[in-house]
Amino acid sequence: MANALSPEQQWIRLKSSAICRGHGLVHKGELVWDFDVKPSPLSRTYRLRIRFKRFGLPDVFVLSPNLNELAGDRYLPHVYSTSPVRLCLHLPKSDEWTLNISIAETIVPWAYLWLFYFEHWLATDEWQGGGKHPGEDDAKK
Repeated sequence: MANALSPEQQWIRLKSSAICRGHGLVHKGELVWDFDVKPSPLSRTYRLRIRFKRFGLPDVFVLSPNLNELAGDRYLPHVYSTSPVRLCLHLPKSDEWTLNISIAETIVPWAYLWLFYFEHWLATDEWQGGGKHPGEDDAKK
């Protein structure tokens, strides 16, 4: 893990990124970064939080608006949890994201894309974002 980016290094990259203007801090080896996302010119604005611990995987939470309320009686697609809403942006064991990759250059754009597909899902009831849903492999066994 010699090339692993520390939470402090990830913070520097987030701070200098043009697409995730926000604020955050690193405390006791954990990065917390809050920022606003507007996935398209016609979209609402979402408040997201990234949490990343040294040698862990980044988690992305939707702080507002409440996606469960927007979904009504439908179960949110492609999330790890619904309370709080934690987005499923990559397969953890697939090496799509590794410790030596910038969160600002991968996780943040993936969050924009996820929200774009979420808005499409709200209108059509069809998830166009691809990927495997959490627990999908378990259901096939």
